[in-house]
Amino acid sequence: MNNPMINPVLDQQKEFEDYFDKVGSSINNFVSLPDSEVKIGETPKEEVLKLDKVTLYRYFPLDGVKPANTRPLLIAYSLIGSYTMLDLQRDRSVIRNLLLQGQAVYVIDWGHPNKSDKWLSFDDYVESYLSDCVDYICDHHNLSAISLLGICEGGVFAACYASLHPERIASLALAVTPIDFHADQGASTEESVGYLNRLLRKFSRAELEAMIDAFGYLPGETTGLVFLEMTLVKSITKYNWELLDSLAGDRDKVLNFLRMEKWLLDRPHHPSEAAKHWLIDLYNENRLVKGEFELEGEKVRLSQLSMPVLNIFAKHDHIVPPATSKALQKHLSRQTKYEELELNAGHIGAFVSGKANQAFSDKLFSWVAPLKSTPRKPAKKTAK
Repeated sequence: MNNPMINPVLDQQKEFEDYFDKVGSSINNFVSLPDSEVKIGETPKEEVLKLDKVTLYRYFPLDGVKPANTRPLLIAYSLIGSYTMLDLQRDRSVIRNLLLQGQAVYVIDWGHPNKSDKWLSFDDYVESYLSDCVDYICDHHNLSAISLLGICEGGVFAACYASLHPERIASLALAVTPIDFHADQGASTEESVGYLNRLLRKFSRAELEAMIDAFGYLPGETTGLVFLEMTLVKSITKYNWELLDSLAGDRDKVLNFLRMEKWLLDRPHHPSEAAKHWLIDLYNENRLVKGEFELEGEKVRLSQLSMPVLNIFAKHDHIVPPATSKALQKHLSRQTKYEELELNAGHIGAFVSGKANQAFSDKLFSWVAPLKSTPRKPAKKTAK
């Protein structure tokens, strides 16, 4: 007959054995997986344009894939993270999903600004860098307009550019992009209120300017810590109780975990003047939807978005609450073709989780403007 006093002891012993087995597996995985094997953003591409620290890349078509009858797609990611999130690994890559459908894809790498770039503003990023990238692609493909995808802060860049230059964008897609930065106020649940939105509304313009000027830029380490604090309990458990489970698994599981951690550690600094636009003019004062946000002296009017607009947001996004993205529709013209896609994911999961990743890619590809039979008309020659 079993002794009831012995079973708990055996169970505890088994837990200790499992724990030390995981510790041993984790150590072995670390030893056998050098950093050189933890690669992200591996889909082949080439540099086609260099503007200061900004680089425009063109992805090579995949062998055996017929080119789609669509316009080239330009992707503008946020300044706060790296575009490599869209190409984290082969089986979780928005970029590769698009290439598999024959889509021509370009992406902007904003680089890693430092204190020498403190005066770069939204004017520079939208009306210079983004504009020059659009011009290059239009010229290279002999087109007057292309398709544009903007993500998070890059989505604000894209919306601003397309509003000011609607003739250059044939279709626009925005993903996890805040438009009305105060739309989360009065939310029915605490989870629907943006942590960063609420935090930045508590400061004055003078206080936020002083904070940014004290650094000379918005440090990438600071934004990383803010994002960790948004989900503090999850962050703590990930690096404590759940860490062994992540590192003690098979090789593919460990690489998946380390790729994400490598991306999270790549937090570029944010130039001061652009940070003031982002944190003060938009987050704090909500100037975009008020019609008060200006670039190079011209007010950005969202009602000027005349091209088809696709708005993608994540149901469980704690960084960009869905309400701040969905508010876009009320600022568009009634004639604008508009659609939404809600993903059952979080801010990052929209791009890397299996189901959301594929749903995102498929819908985006369907939204890219088709190529028309007639290319851009050549400029008229003036008589001498």
